Amino acid sequence: MMRKLAALVLYTALALGANTATFGAAQAQDVTSLLSGDMKKLVVHAEPKPVAEAVLITANETEVAFADWRGKWVVLNFWATWCAPCRKEMPSLDRLQAAMPDLAVLPVATGRNPPESITRFYAEAEIKSLPILRDPTQRFAHEMGVLGLPVTIIINPEGMEVARLIGDAEWDSQSALSVLDAMMPAD
Repeated sequence: MMRKLAALVLYTALALGANTATFGAAQAQDVTSLLSGDMKKLVVHAEPKPVAEAVLITANETEVAFADWRGKWVVLNFWATWCAPCRKEMPSLDRLQAAMPDLAVLPVATGRNPPESITRFYAEAEIKSLPILRDPTQRFAHEMGVLGLPVTIIINPEGMEVARLIGDAEWDSQSALSVLDAMMPAD
């Protein structure tokens, strides 16, 4: 009996310690109370959801695994150069990256988006802080359930989806910054 009790206490302690960085129902409820403005469109999951494995293509045609960002909070944005709402929100994503450098803001151009078109758009929109990442086959977008653009997914350091916003948003608004601050535990 004593052995079972010790095992239960140890298991509980390990489980509580292991879950300090995860995002659960209580934290989702806290974040939901902060949703205003464009962030009202943000769907915060009570339980994290798995994220598909993916290989993305950079501007210089090299491959990079999406898993390389595991261990960081990620704002993953699916967009396209031809998508007007995507183009409208991209500067706010750039400002978000500048405002929160510990966060990885990853725009992924899905479908036909030649690197030259992305580079030209980044120059026109004065995008300075964001990487050029592409999903030319739309495989990653499809596996992530992206049916239209733009779609932005918030991913915790364990590589799990904790929230999703369909449509464009001002990602550097006070509301968005408050929501992201509430999601990311202080170190």
